[in-house]
Amino acid sequence: MTELTPQPTVRTETLNGVYTVTFFHPQSNALPRKLLGELAQAIGRASEDSDHRVVVLQSSGDRAFCAGASFDELVAIQTPEEGHLFFSGFSEVILAIRACPLLVICRVQGKAVGGGVGLAAAADYTMATQQASIKLSELAVGIGPFVVGPAVERKLGKSAFSSLAMDATSWRSANWGLDHGLYAHVFETSEALDEGVLALSTRLANSSPEAMHSLKQVFWEGTDDWPELLEKRAAISGELVLSDFTRSAIAAFKKR
Repeated sequence: MTELTPQPTVRTETLNGVYTVTFFHPQSNALPRKLLGELAQAIGRASEDSDHRVVVLQSSGDRAFCAGASFDELVAIQTPEEGHLFFSGFSEVILAIRACPLLVICRVQGKAVGGGVGLAAAADYTMATQQASIKLSELAVGIGPFVVGPAVERKLGKSAFSSLAMDATSWRSANWGLDHGLYAHVFETSEALDEGVLALSTRLANSSPEAMHSLKQVFWEGTDDWPELLEKRAAISGELVLSDFTRSAIAAFKKR
């Protein structure tokens, strides 16, 4: 009997005030457009139930946190409009985290690439394991981290963001991410990470909702222009993805 390939999913569950959003894709938790839309919607629903006090964003599996954009979808894009629509998916998730009145904790159990780094940076508090190295690989395929750039720059600063964006083929360690502010804490194992996420989310679930909401607003001061900014950035990426350079680079990468 042929074994069925697991299907991409976004699942949510609530326990003791902690609203957990878990995404999965069989290709190292890559993010196709449909999954990005479902992820944004799931985060957007976090505040619809008064039982939800804090959000945990995570992916399935024990290796890769997120491989970023789905290369299968990137090579299928035929027009700037299709490209714009695809990259708008990343802006939708970032803006959903920004708009969510609840604090968002991100659990990063493994490597994060491109858009995965953007998710980790957009969260209000991110914890990881020693295996959670990072790479902004977009420039290597002729695109550039335009949509996730504001989230990464906000968390790491322009200098660290610039070095990540320019050195698009090199991995930076989880400790580098800790030193530069992407991660708030790095654990030795996934088990220790889970304990850390549980401890913090439990404390926050028992904290003042009003105080946390006000704190969230403070965290995101200066981002009022992000809806327009990320829309423009998605359009830039949507144009670049059609270049011959990008087509060739992605095809070469898929052959590895």
